[in-house]
Amino acid sequence: MPLAIRVCAYLADLLDSVSDFIGRSVSWLTIIMVVISCIVVVLRYVFEVGATALQDSVTYMHATVFLLGAAYALNHSGQVRVDVFYRNFNRRQKAWVDAIGSIVFLLPMCGLIFFTSLDYVEQSWAVKETSRDPSGLPFVYLLKTLLPLAAALLAMQAIAECCHALATLMNPHSEQDGEVDHA
Repeated sequence: MPLAIRVCAYLADLLDSVSDFIGRSVSWLTIIMVVISCIVVVLRYVFEVGATALQDSVTYMHATVFLLGAAYALNHSGQVRVDVFYRNFNRRQKAWVDAIGSIVFLLPMCGLIFFTSLDYVEQSWAVKETSRDPSGLPFVYLLKTLLPLAAALLAMQAIAECCHALATLMNPHSEQDGEVDHA
């Protein structure tokens, strides 16, 4: 196997492993969210006690799962895809679509989100922004920090997708043009 293909595959695997680690780690928050939501319901309807901070924590965890889990979803083809043509493409055609889609659409979108959110996050950190509700969580600035972080992780996974596609396109044995990959 040529060196360029091995380097692309190694880089893609390395970036995939980062996305996998982060995605699997934040997925545990979903269990915690269910438990806390049950506690909030019991507190409210059985004991007639409000728990704004607990409700805020569910919102924070929900945002964390979606924002930091996006790269994991992309890595495992969990994104929404118009599959009318793609499913009938062979492996090389899919690699072209994945590479072009990542370069033309996904990477610019990640750059836009990353750079436009920096001022927003910086302002939040400058004042150590807190919840508007007095009994809410005081860490809004941490929540807002997830925006550029999510964009960076998604861009990293887009680069991994490009590397996978490049490795497929550079490998003359990846698949004959007429064969269809139904994976």
